[in-house]
Amino acid sequence: MTVDEQLKLLSEGAAEIIRLEDLRFRLKRSLETGVPLRIKAGFDPTAPDLHLGHTVMLRKMRRFQDLGHSIIFLIGDFTGLIGDPTGQSITRKQLSKEEVLQNAETYKNQVFKILRPEKTTVEFNSRWMSSISSNEFLELSSHSTVARMLERDDFSKRLKKKQPISIHELLYPLIQGFDSVILKADVELGGTDQKFNLLMGRELQKEYGQDPQVVFMLPILEGLDGVKKMSKTLGNSIGIQESPTKIFGKVMSIPDDLMYRYYELCTNLTSTEIFKIKKDVQGGELHPKDAKSKLAKMIVRDFHSVQAAKQAEEEFNRIFVQRLSPSSMPEKKLTTSQQKLRLSKLIVQWGLAASVAEAGRLITQEAVTINKQKVTDLKAEIDFSQPSISVLRVGKHRFLKVIVEQSAE
Repeated sequence: MTVDEQLKLLSEGAAEIIRLEDLRFRLKRSLETGVPLRIKAGFDPTAPDLHLGHTVMLRKMRRFQDLGHSIIFLIGDFTGLIGDPTGQSITRKQLSKEEVLQNAETYKNQVFKILRPEKTTVEFNSRWMSSISSNEFLELSSHSTVARMLERDDFSKRLKKKQPISIHELLYPLIQGFDSVILKADVELGGTDQKFNLLMGRELQKEYGQDPQVVFMLPILEGLDGVKKMSKTLGNSIGIQESPTKIFGKVMSIPDDLMYRYYELCTNLTSTEIFKIKKDVQGGELHPKDAKSKLAKMIVRDFHSVQAAKQAEEEFNRIFVQRLSPSSMPEKKLTTSQQKLRLSKLIVQWGLAASVAEAGRLITQEAVTINKQKVTDLKAEIDFSQPSISVLRVGKHRFLKVIVEQSAE
């Protein structure tokens, strides 16, 4: 591809590039010399599973990779011990080294669903940070100021509210920037919320006599609610390790307007192809449900298979269109008893709600059924005196087959 063709392909979907002319120059030099660009993206293994929000960056990395550039997938096992202060109003709870390493291993297994393993270098920033001397660390710290760190929005807000900022949090951007120095990154990818950290990499590279990296920022993917950033903590995420039926069902639950953003950030379709889908929906030629179903199948296919996507669609239609129970679901086996038990407590006990309060809310919202009969009484009790088989449904996606067998007594 020519430089212009590469630029057009790469910049599609980007939120901001600092600086675009630098990226053009480096792509041109790479084309002339045959030396690929070094593309760095860091992931702190603070949770065991990757979700669709993470894949926005992975897809862009794959695009660079397909153009022949070198991808450095950096696992921040050292910075993960600190915890990225981005967006945090309080100091993060520090993870143990064991937790970080365990999460890092799962990351390695998941990223190659998108990246090409034979063309990806996996690095751990503990390789250099764990061996850095006290003098070298002091030297690194001397390349920035407290005033510069407090320009960061997260820190300035906390300072105004008189909320504490730990010294190790101030060091986080420096360490992330130093990673770029060590790796001699030409380009660093990150979300728009990472701007301060990414720019720190540029500054430190200049301080250490290197050409400053291109900062390539990508949009933040909204979660299932269409409002907040996708996050496992907020319960609005789609994990790439989740089952095909779960992924399909979650995609189908997003607001109609949000699906175009998911098409843009979570698929390989071009802007022209996405525009046509949107135009067809608005013109009545394509039903929003069918457009969303197409999106869901594409996402399931990427992380599972074409067959899994087809089966997930069939299962979704079985449950939500034909109003049938799932073809398979978890089972709970009990023996007959004269004791009656409160349904709201059982829902929590069986892992279908996080708390009795949530279970009660679901009941009052008529989101709980037993054998397709709505339960609306908060004090409803279940009689286990006779053998039976019941299907308990909580919310849209949680099903449980309750099997009561005759007691041996």
